[in-house]
Amino acid sequence: MSDQSPRSGATYEDLEKLPSNVVGELVGGELYVSPRPASRHALATTVLAGELMGPFGHGKGGPGGWLLLFEPELHLRKDVLVPDMAGWRRERMPEMPDTVGFKLPPDWVCEVLSPSTTVLDRGRKMGVYAREGVKHVWLVDPAAQMLEVYRLEGGRWLMLGTHVGALEVRAEPFEALALELGKLWAR
Repeated sequence: MSDQSPRSGATYEDLEKLPSNVVGELVGGELYVSPRPASRHALATTVLAGELMGPFGHGKGGPGGWLLLFEPELHLRKDVLVPDMAGWRRERMPEMPDTVGFKLPPDWVCEVLSPSTTVLDRGRKMGVYAREGVKHVWLVDPAAQMLEVYRLEGGRWLMLGTHVGALEVRAEPFEALALELGKLWAR
């Protein structure tokens, strides 16, 4: 089953029954199942986490103040989403709860696009993030070597920029750091 053919009427029990080699999400009562990320996707996510974690997660060479996580399970009303990365400002989440699913919407979400997830990530998941008040979304496309940066304003996504190639960029909410995009695409 792929995200192009979701199964309606799904429950959290359906997620729990999935094999470990897939990622399952519930969006609008439909079960979406995607394969685990391919190498380009995994590289972009890992490098991005490494670039952000020190300065923002730990305050090494940067302002700190963030809790950043790989693939957290977000329980947002009846939707269960698993973004590639998410971050909460420490003033909103001073302590990380000891739980499987996070009910507090993150302040920032990053989705790394894959052929099997692009439609879901750009469509239904962006709608859920807007509904829940996530302030910032990044879409990273390793195949196109592109970063898209969005900010939520008035319940709608405002595109702040599209950055392509090996540029050095400063992007909300992490504009204190000059991010070298070329590192995300290195092979």
